[in-house]
Amino acid sequence: MGTLRAENLTLVIGFCRLPAPPAHNSIWRMERSGDTLVAPRKDTGQAAKVATDFRSGRQVPTAIFAPADIRPAAEALRDIARDLGNFRVAACANIASRSPMTDAEGEVLASAVFGWPSTKEQWWQKPLLALSSPLPFACRYENEPFWANAHGIHTRAPNPLLDQIDLSLFEGEVNAKAVIVVPVHMSFGQIAAISFSPINDKRDDLSREFDLYSDQLEYHARRFVNGYTRVSSQRPWIPKNCRLSKREVECLRWAAVGKTDAEIAMILSRSCATVRFHIHNAAIKLEAVNRSQTVFKATQLGYLGNVAAVMVPHLPHETQASAAAK
Repeated sequence: MGTLRAENLTLVIGFCRLPAPPAHNSIWRMERSGDTLVAPRKDTGQAAKVATDFRSGRQVPTAIFAPADIRPAAEALRDIARDLGNFRVAACANIASRSPMTDAEGEVLASAVFGWPSTKEQWWQKPLLALSSPLPFACRYENEPFWANAHGIHTRAPNPLLDQIDLSLFEGEVNAKAVIVVPVHMSFGQIAAISFSPINDKRDDLSREFDLYSDQLEYHARRFVNGYTRVSSQRPWIPKNCRLSKREVECLRWAAVGKTDAEIAMILSRSCATVRFHIHNAAIKLEAVNRSQTVFKATQLGYLGNVAAVMVPHLPHETQASAAAK
């Protein structure tokens, strides 16, 4: 067989055709950053974007990789929402924070990009919005897109936790007759909410638009807000490479539901000193200063899971039908 020369090779990945690495000593690596295929990386550490979303071979206009991408991505999300259903976007990257979403220059996206008028009462400046509006409230109990109006919150699958939300002041608190909402639950317990309300305020039933466009709106809303959070947030208080033992997690799970050291010791058949020892070790690993912060940080990192959940056994179809008949 003849000699196969490296400079004559090509590398084909999905829809992206890349030249083979050169013969010199530059460092070449193939990485995947988000949905962007990143290659080659030379000694300078700079990477060239050679393709976007190699799964489909198309660009993702709402993706954000640097602060400079925030405004173009917001404009793309605005245009997508208008093209699909003539919607206006309202985006909040963290419903627990009063800080509005801004671009790299510090301009508020709600007024500068999404078109919310400055003369109207600015929803992003309401200090109690996350505590009074039914939409952020619903986002705490639902992680799938939904649409809502004054008559109810409509989800893809039933969620009994949403049935008790007060919607009597819906239009006044939401500034729209109906909205489509995409909740985004991110790392460390952060929740974002992106809503799409009709620019034409007369529409109060978005069931058709929800069925047609919710998947597309969800995809772009998640890409946008996840990218925004990645480039605009720092979490210096999060412990690095923290690994809790099985017994530490077990003690913290019981502490999270309000059990005392004595009660945990009785449940686990261990001494109180042993329980305190494991919780103290967990606090050191999590860089926490007390028991409450230890439980909080363990919850943020997903060690405790949904401690309030009760697993319901799956019943056979015949059993479910007979139970429903009763």
